[in-house]
Amino acid sequence: MTDLASADYFSDGDLAQSPFDYFDHLRSRNPVFREPNYGVMVVTGYPEVVEGFKNSEALSAVNAIGGPFPPLPFEPEGDDITDQIAAHRHLFPISEHMVVMDPPDHTRARSLLGRLLTPKRLKENEEYLWSLADQVLDEFFDDEHCEFLGQYAKPFATLAITDLLGVPEEDREEFRFALGAAERSGIPVGALDHRTVAVNPLEYLDDRFSGYLAERRREPRGDILSGLAAATYPDGTTPELLELVRPATFLFAAGQETVTKLLSSALRVLCERPEYQKILREDRSLVKPFMEESLRFDSPTKVDFRLVKKNTTIGDVEVRAGTVVMLSLAAANRDPRKFENPNEFRLDRKNAHDHIAFGRGLHTCAGAPLARIEGHVTLNKLLDRMSDIRISDSAHGPEDDRKFLYEPTFLLRGLVELNIEYTRNP
Repeated sequence: MTDLASADYFSDGDLAQSPFDYFDHLRSRNPVFREPNYGVMVVTGYPEVVEGFKNSEALSAVNAIGGPFPPLPFEPEGDDITDQIAAHRHLFPISEHMVVMDPPDHTRARSLLGRLLTPKRLKENEEYLWSLADQVLDEFFDDEHCEFLGQYAKPFATLAITDLLGVPEEDREEFRFALGAAERSGIPVGALDHRTVAVNPLEYLDDRFSGYLAERRREPRGDILSGLAAATYPDGTTPELLELVRPATFLFAAGQETVTKLLSSALRVLCERPEYQKILREDRSLVKPFMEESLRFDSPTKVDFRLVKKNTTIGDVEVRAGTVVMLSLAAANRDPRKFENPNEFRLDRKNAHDHIAFGRGLHTCAGAPLARIEGHVTLNKLLDRMSDIRISDSAHGPEDDRKFLYEPTFLLRGLVELNIEYTRNP
């Protein structure tokens, strides 16, 4: 058997399907372990991952998405490469987006996003989500079976964010189609704007929101988009148009991906553990703890990356400037030093809320409150309207030999599909 420590996490298809033995093995060697294939420092321990997230002074988020890919666009020199990172930042993937920014740019961009995610706006959005869940369910509900990701999770997540960001009602179906969430929607393709064929969803979203916000700056309407268009930085200066657009569009794209994965992983557990359906129906206050344990147990984001800009330590390991660090949220959330019997899904876990599925520190997921609301609404609606929710044997095999396929990516963890059957409640 191949030593897991020498396995190539970034290309091994088996590890993409089931990474937890790999993470456990590395943690047993050292919670901060240099893998041999790319020299990436893999951090798998809970306290060490939290430490890495919070150490923004020494760790840069410039490579947060790609990690070791592509290779660094410069040769690191010395004990502090802060200036080298600044000079080459534009050569890193999606360098214009907040997720890979460091302070002070990150602080300024995050302040704009805060204008969208106020408690008042989230409350208004939650009220919409209760009716939206019924609307999406109604599209397939009478069939008593569905492919959950395509028929519910993707359209629900997409339309939830269109509402949060104030996309005009008449344009929401176009967004749904353009972002691949249009199964069963009946949208006539020929009626859609030519921009819906864009290959890159971020480019499509940038284009759409640039148009909205430019129009609102010219002619404010008193709506959500007008409020965003008029937003200023904390010092009172007015952002360039794209500086407003990009936090909104990244929230849109990232929110659709992570929420779809979160909802499907939670539903898989609910189907495979039917006793939880009974428990949650009888006590709806347990829906939120169930979602938190789902987030801990199967984090939608497996890993995040940092680039060491100044010599530092993580745990008891010295890491030099120029080192690529992989902070594994999925591994930290199953660290037995933090969570007792971490590979068990336990509804009564007292510290489940301590999970770091949404990260920690400056880059804690801004959309976490929205994701939690979407999970809460979805589970309640499924329990309201369905009974005997179960995995489809014809699609995934019999109960003693289930087969599920996860997306073949080192960054995210999400099912490719989840086919379920159910009985409609009267």
